[in-house]
Amino acid sequence: MALDKPYLDVPGTTVFDAEQSRKGYWLNQFCMSLMKAENRERFRADERAYLGEWAMTAEQRQAVLDRDLNRCIALGGNIYFLVKIGATDGVSVQNMVSTMSGMNEEDYRQMMLGGGRSIEGNRYLHEQERQEKGI
Repeated sequence: MALDKPYLDVPGTTVFDAEQSRKGYWLNQFCMSLMKAENRERFRADERAYLGEWAMTAEQRQAVLDRDLNRCIALGGNIYFLVKIGATDGVSVQNMVSTMSGMNEEDYRQMMLGGGRSIEGNRYLHEQERQEKGI
Protein backbone atom coordinates (compact mmCIF):
# COMPACT_ATOMS: atom_id res chain seq x y z
CA MET A 1 0.00 0.00 0.00
CA ALA A 2 1.60 3.25 -1.13
CA LEU A 3 0.56 5.82 1.43
CA ASP A 4 2.39 9.04 2.21
CA LYS A 5 4.48 8.19 5.29
CA PRO A 6 6.45 11.27 6.33
CA TYR A 7 7.69 9.40 9.40
CA LEU A 8 9.92 7.31 7.14
CA ASP A 9 12.19 10.38 7.05
CA VAL A 10 13.14 9.96 10.73
CA PRO A 11 16.48 8.12 11.06
CA GLY A 12 16.56 4.95 13.12
CA THR A 13 12.79 4.92 13.57
CA THR A 14 10.42 2.19 12.47
CA VAL A 15 6.81 3.14 13.09
CA PHE A 16 4.55 0.19 13.82
CA ASP A 17 1.85 0.98 11.30
CA ALA A 18 -0.68 -1.24 9.52
CA GLU A 19 1.93 -2.44 7.01
CA GLN A 20 4.36 -3.42 9.78
CA SER A 21 1.53 -5.09 11.67
CA ARG A 22 0.66 -7.29 8.69
CA LYS A 23 4.33 -8.11 8.05
CA GLY A 24 4.97 -9.10 11.68
CA TYR A 25 1.67 -10.76 12.55
CA TRP A 26 3.06 -14.27 13.18
CA LEU A 27 6.25 -12.98 14.80
CA ASN A 28 4.15 -11.00 17.26
CA GLN A 29 1.78 -13.93 17.82
CA PHE A 30 4.79 -16.09 18.69
CA CYS A 31 5.95 -13.45 21.19
CA MET A 32 2.51 -13.30 22.79
CA SER A 33 2.53 -17.08 23.15
CA LEU A 34 5.40 -16.64 25.60
CA MET A 35 2.94 -15.24 28.13
CA LYS A 36 2.12 -18.85 29.03
CA ALA A 37 4.64 -20.70 31.21
CA GLU A 38 4.29 -23.95 29.27
CA ASN A 39 5.14 -22.16 26.01
CA ARG A 40 8.17 -20.46 27.56
CA GLU A 41 9.39 -23.90 28.69
CA ARG A 42 8.83 -25.38 25.23
CA PHE A 43 10.68 -22.47 23.62
CA ARG A 44 13.62 -22.74 26.03
CA ALA A 45 13.80 -26.51 25.51
CA ASP A 46 14.08 -26.30 21.70
CA GLU A 47 13.91 -22.81 20.21
CA ARG A 48 14.11 -23.92 16.58
CA ALA A 49 11.36 -26.50 16.95
CA TYR A 50 9.04 -24.06 18.74
CA LEU A 51 9.68 -21.31 16.19
CA GLY A 52 8.96 -23.85 13.44
CA GLU A 53 5.37 -24.04 14.66
CA TRP A 54 4.77 -20.43 13.66
CA ALA A 55 4.16 -19.14 10.12
CA MET A 56 7.04 -16.68 10.36
CA THR A 57 9.56 -16.08 7.61
CA ALA A 58 12.96 -17.73 7.87
CA GLU A 59 14.43 -14.26 8.36
CA GLN A 60 12.10 -13.56 11.30
CA ARG A 61 12.99 -16.90 12.90
CA GLN A 62 16.70 -16.20 12.52
CA ALA A 63 16.32 -12.71 13.99
CA VAL A 64 14.65 -14.26 17.06
CA LEU A 65 17.35 -16.91 17.37
CA ASP A 66 20.02 -14.19 17.10
CA ARG A 67 18.07 -12.01 19.55
CA ASP A 68 18.50 -9.24 16.98
CA LEU A 69 15.65 -7.04 18.13
CA ASN A 70 16.39 -4.27 15.64
CA ARG A 71 16.01 -6.82 12.86
CA CYS A 72 12.82 -8.17 14.46
CA ILE A 73 11.38 -4.64 14.44
CA ALA A 74 12.37 -4.13 10.79
CA LEU A 75 10.57 -7.41 10.03
CA GLY A 76 7.33 -6.29 11.66
CA GLY A 77 7.96 -6.98 15.32
CA ASN A 78 6.44 -4.70 17.91
CA ILE A 79 8.66 -3.88 20.89
CA TYR A 80 5.76 -4.44 23.31
CA PHE A 81 5.55 -8.03 22.08
CA LEU A 82 9.30 -8.54 21.63
CA VAL A 83 9.97 -7.85 25.32
CA LYS A 84 8.34 -11.23 25.98
CA ILE A 85 11.47 -12.81 24.50
CA GLY A 86 13.65 -10.88 26.93
CA ALA A 87 11.41 -11.84 29.83
CA THR A 88 11.69 -15.49 28.77
CA ASP A 89 15.48 -15.10 28.71
CA GLY A 90 15.49 -13.30 32.08
CA VAL A 91 16.76 -10.08 30.50
CA SER A 92 15.51 -6.65 31.57
CA VAL A 93 13.90 -4.24 29.13
CA GLN A 94 16.68 -1.76 29.90
CA ASN A 95 19.25 -4.35 28.86
CA MET A 96 17.32 -5.18 25.70
CA VAL A 97 17.03 -1.57 24.54
CA SER A 98 20.64 -0.80 25.41
CA THR A 99 21.78 -3.54 23.03
CA MET A 100 19.41 -2.16 20.38
CA SER A 101 21.19 1.18 20.80
CA GLY A 102 24.63 -0.39 20.52
CA MET A 103 25.46 0.61 24.09
CA ASN A 104 26.17 -1.27 27.27
CA GLU A 105 23.42 -1.15 29.86
CA GLU A 106 25.11 1.35 32.20
CA ASP A 107 25.96 3.82 29.41
CA TYR A 108 22.40 3.56 28.13
CA ARG A 109 21.03 4.16 31.62
CA GLN A 110 23.23 7.22 32.08
CA MET A 111 22.23 8.59 28.67
CA MET A 112 18.55 8.26 29.54
CA LEU A 113 19.04 9.81 32.98
CA GLY A 114 20.85 12.67 31.23
CA GLY A 115 17.88 13.45 29.02
CA GLY A 116 18.18 10.88 26.24
CA ARG A 117 19.90 10.84 22.88
CA SER A 118 21.01 14.16 21.40
CA ILE A 119 18.86 15.56 18.63
CA GLU A 120 22.01 16.31 16.62
CA GLY A 121 22.22 13.82 13.79
CA ASN A 122 18.81 12.39 14.69
CA ARG A 123 16.40 14.79 13.03
CA TYR A 124 15.38 13.98 9.48
CA LEU A 125 17.13 12.02 6.77
CA HIS A 126 16.68 14.85 4.26
CA GLU A 127 18.43 17.23 6.71
CA GLN A 128 21.33 14.79 7.08
CA GLU A 129 21.66 14.51 3.30
CA ARG A 130 21.77 18.31 2.93
CA GLN A 131 24.34 18.59 5.71
CA GLU A 132 26.53 15.91 4.10
CA LYS A 133 26.37 17.78 0.78
CA GLY A 134 27.19 21.08 2.53
CA ILE A 135 23.90 22.67 1.56
